[in-house]
Amino acid sequence: MKTHARVAVIGGGVVGCSILYHLTKLGWRDVVLLERSELTSGSTWHAAGGVHTLNSDPNVAKLQDYTIRLYREIEEISGQSCGAHLTGGLLLAGTPERLDFLKTTRARGRYLGLESELISVAEAKALHPLIDERHFTGALFDPCEGHVDPSGVTHAYAKAARLGGAEIYRFTPVTGMRARSGGGWHLDTPKGRIEAEIVVNAGGLWAREVGRMVGIELPVQAMEHQYLVTDSVPEVAARDTELPHCIDFEAEVYMRQEGEGMVLGTYEQACRPWAERTTPADFGHELLTPDLDRIAPSLEVAFEHFPALAEAGIKRVINGPFTFAPDGNPLVGPVPGLRDYYVACGVMAGFSQGGGVGLMLANWIVEGDPGSDIFAMDVARFGDYATPAYTRAKVRENYTRRFSIIYPNEDLPAARPLRTTPVYDRLKAAGAVFGAAYGLEHALWFAPSNTVAAETPTYRRSNAFAAVGEECRAVRNAVGLLEIANFAKYEVTGPAAEGWLDRLLAGRLPPLGRLALSPMLNPKGRLMGDFTVARLGADRFHIFGSGIAEAFHRRWFAAHLPEMGVALRSITSALGGFAIAGPKSREVLARVCGEEMSANAFPFRSVREMDVGLVPALVARISFTGELGYEIYAPLDAQVALYEALIEAGADLGLRHFGGRALNSLRLEKGFGAWTREYTPDVTPAEAGLMPFVDLQKPDFIGRAAVADGAAKLGRVTLVVDADDADAWSDEPVLHDDKVVGFVTSGGYGHCVEKSIALAYVPPELAKPDLKFEVEILGEMRPARSAAAALYDPTGSRMRG
Repeated sequence: MKTHARVAVIGGGVVGCSILYHLTKLGWRDVVLLERSELTSGSTWHAAGGVHTLNSDPNVAKLQDYTIRLYREIEEISGQSCGAHLTGGLLLAGTPERLDFLKTTRARGRYLGLESELISVAEAKALHPLIDERHFTGALFDPCEGHVDPSGVTHAYAKAARLGGAEIYRFTPVTGMRARSGGGWHLDTPKGRIEAEIVVNAGGLWAREVGRMVGIELPVQAMEHQYLVTDSVPEVAARDTELPHCIDFEAEVYMRQEGEGMVLGTYEQACRPWAERTTPADFGHELLTPDLDRIAPSLEVAFEHFPALAEAGIKRVINGPFTFAPDGNPLVGPVPGLRDYYVACGVMAGFSQGGGVGLMLANWIVEGDPGSDIFAMDVARFGDYATPAYTRAKVRENYTRRFSIIYPNEDLPAARPLRTTPVYDRLKAAGAVFGAAYGLEHALWFAPSNTVAAETPTYRRSNAFAAVGEECRAVRNAVGLLEIANFAKYEVTGPAAEGWLDRLLAGRLPPLGRLALSPMLNPKGRLMGDFTVARLGADRFHIFGSGIAEAFHRRWFAAHLPEMGVALRSITSALGGFAIAGPKSREVLARVCGEEMSANAFPFRSVREMDVGLVPALVARISFTGELGYEIYAPLDAQVALYEALIEAGADLGLRHFGGRALNSLRLEKGFGAWTREYTPDVTPAEAGLMPFVDLQKPDFIGRAAVADGAAKLGRVTLVVDADDADAWSDEPVLHDDKVVGFVTSGGYGHCVEKSIALAYVPPELAKPDLKFEVEILGEMRPARSAAAALYDPTGSRMRG
């Protein structure tokens, strides 16, 4: 065994072997894989092996498409068959709501080039004669679905990696790990120590234990998962062609052909976590005790929907553990707070996603960037709040809802409330309907008194529609109050703070007492963040950004932080705050601060420390609503006093609470972009419309050369959509001249302009005013037209006045 390697991958399942192969594909030869037992030990060997491309997140769908198309490549390189059967797949809808889901799923795939087809129940039965069509309303056919041989795929990756120069050490468990003083890691094994410059934890069922070796607790939990293989089914045995893969959402089952019988699996409601705290070290090529009673309710429905299966005997039952992250997506990337330590775990759909995960992680290691926006899989999407108890609760919820519709306006209830602010109960008493982001409860909208404070999940306009409209009009006509504790907040100080920020951010830093908006870029000139920067002293700054991206951004900050001269700390949990916005917001603030707040005394983009009521606060004159407004930050232990002072001061001015739904409507009317929607690592500032906030006169900042030399491949537009009772939300395809040319990033209804709005990316030559487009919403092509400017106050006079 080697004593040194550039990269050591821990774990010989499909994910670990994929990473190893992709590292060699990028030219790295000095790479090794350490496997505690045989390759495929753990979850890989007993997987059902299903593959599919469709996913609710388009970037994950692209990786799944890449994975499936990769199988031919690794077969040719390795000479090892992957046992791929691309039979196509059927997703069956049993309700009108499920059919809406399938329409949305199909639409999201269109602009990615993932072609699928909505078909009738009769057409579905022609493809899959076991179906009893009485139970279904329609179906989606995906030609790029099927199944593979789990062992064959894993060994194909492994053989291809070896041919590329990698080495694989079986029966070589890692028993200990510690960081080297100069970077890299010492890895202890029964066969000796190996020094690795970079470690990848692809430990699968043992990922938690491998993480604990370096002091981290990864949010993953294994669940028992059962599927059965039937005896021969006469209707199957009589066929000349293989049946397509099939998902019956109402029965909560998936199935595929296996010889003359069928594989039938379910994500049952009576689910059971496995090894809740520690995975047994001696667990290997073994299965768990079957428990058909737990899956009996799903099987009963399946037998009703597919009567031939009810007559088939059961050949064998497989019950084996798979690991899940709290939201069901993988955990991938460099771990915040650790140097040269990456993870790739929680990949429960390993044969659909393993190739894409390997590609992204290898890119990240070799190039310093995954190559596209994979925030939905980034390990940094979770913070310290994701404890083992939180993880178990969310994994159980996610497992039981694997085949449930998750609506775009739906926030799931498990492990909530977890993080709350001191005014949570007051907002709840005011009718707040909450969502959760990064574990923190935040108000989405406020239900009128004497109504139920809950939102009906739907793809269409919900019961919140009218109330959100009232909130929007209150902001535009009087004054609204929004809690903003869910913004991320950082303090940067020190003699080198200005120089560090000047290189880190693409925009010009503000003078003392002023604010500036600035993108943050990677070396390729793509967005890594968008921030508001406040200068509070010669070498003291506050930075405000996306709350859900706090760990993501802190990792980037830390990677570029100098050894001396700069101190960076998160103050997110120390500062709460409120935004007040609307034409009467100046009067509200003047009443409680006792200072001159005129436009001349406190102009747009000013920032000042002042007392608000009894509370020492930081007040910034800025608003995401497009109205005159202020953001007021104060210590959390003074938040109640600040809240009550503002409520009292605004009582006779028509002050009204508003939430995230209204904020989204207001910012759409202004065409303002948001992080994870319009602003992602897939786009440049030129494409995102952020060049006014990039200062190319600065001699040097990260990404400057790429921005200066790069041409925009996309253009951002605001579309006015002729919608019915459903607005665009995100990822709907945009068509021009009957061709898919782009995609929606955000959508909704502009209550104050009374128009359905979609922000979208299209080719730059089409990013022009007054062009005709179509947006596909729930299977219908809705006419749309590009706007020449912001739909509300295009000159910005109300915000700046």
